[in-house]
Amino acid sequence: MTTENAIVQVGVDISKAKLDICLSSDEQLVINNTLAAIKKWLSGISEPIELAMEATGIFHLTLAQEAFRQGHTVYLINGYRLNRYRDGVGVRAKTDQGDARLLQRYLQRERDQLEPWNPAPPEQMRLQALLKRRACVVSARVKLDQSLADIPELKRTNAMLKRALESAEKQIMQKLVALVKQAGWDQDMKRCQAIEGIGPVTSVALTSIFHRGKFRNSDAFIAFLGLDVRVRDSGQMRGKRKLTKQGDSEIRRLLYLAAMHAKRHKTWQAFYQRYIDRGLSNIQALMILARKLARVAFALMHNQSDYVPKNACIET
Repeated sequence: MTTENAIVQVGVDISKAKLDICLSSDEQLVINNTLAAIKKWLSGISEPIELAMEATGIFHLTLAQEAFRQGHTVYLINGYRLNRYRDGVGVRAKTDQGDARLLQRYLQRERDQLEPWNPAPPEQMRLQALLKRRACVVSARVKLDQSLADIPELKRTNAMLKRALESAEKQIMQKLVALVKQAGWDQDMKRCQAIEGIGPVTSVALTSIFHRGKFRNSDAFIAFLGLDVRVRDSGQMRGKRKLTKQGDSEIRRLLYLAAMHAKRHKTWQAFYQRYIDRGLSNIQALMILARKLARVAFALMHNQSDYVPKNACIET
């Protein structure tokens, strides 16, 4: 707990059923992860508080949204960073109460490096939810088709399931496009879709992410997508470069598929081949192309400009 500006710093470990809350090193409590229980707890707090929590799928949203609504400050802590922090401070055990204490400690010491969380626009949250549902439907369709394809007795069943899942996928896509138009983002979607390789689904995803918040520049946008590169160099040692893979994995999958299509277009063939000629693998070259497509999409939406293919293939 800190006395600065009378702000109480709280760590909260979140699970589907409960919240483990650390108010101080010797004061902890557990409440149900329900809106009623959260409101009751927050209503008993008279001073402003700062809460640190991990983003756990959707289970953190009830607490984060209600705390924000009541005027408290919320920080979402990256799980990978928290795990590294745990190792760095020598914490061996991992328990729910221990994680709540660790989150509070992290907030106390790293607060100046953290950005307060703000809820996404309702349209963006709905789009993200539907994109995740679509990904589940597509995955189920592909897995079922592969699993049942070599069983003649189930050929009719397989065809029926495939049609049903394709119908669900189509309905979700129609709803996605309708939501984008409803939000007034349809021109940005069209700008993205004009880029070679980027189809309707990827254009919706890019538009949704762009309107998640105000990105300072394309680097911030790329970092939010998890397409930025983690550098680990020390002395004469040059560490292996890897993507940070932060954020939504579905948008990275969609951009990778977009890059696979884009490399076949003459606009991007030379760009892709340049990295192949340098000795990079196909996957590495495709990820670089995916990142480039995302940068172009960001520039189009940020500048509200139309896509010009001849200017796209400039090396970054």
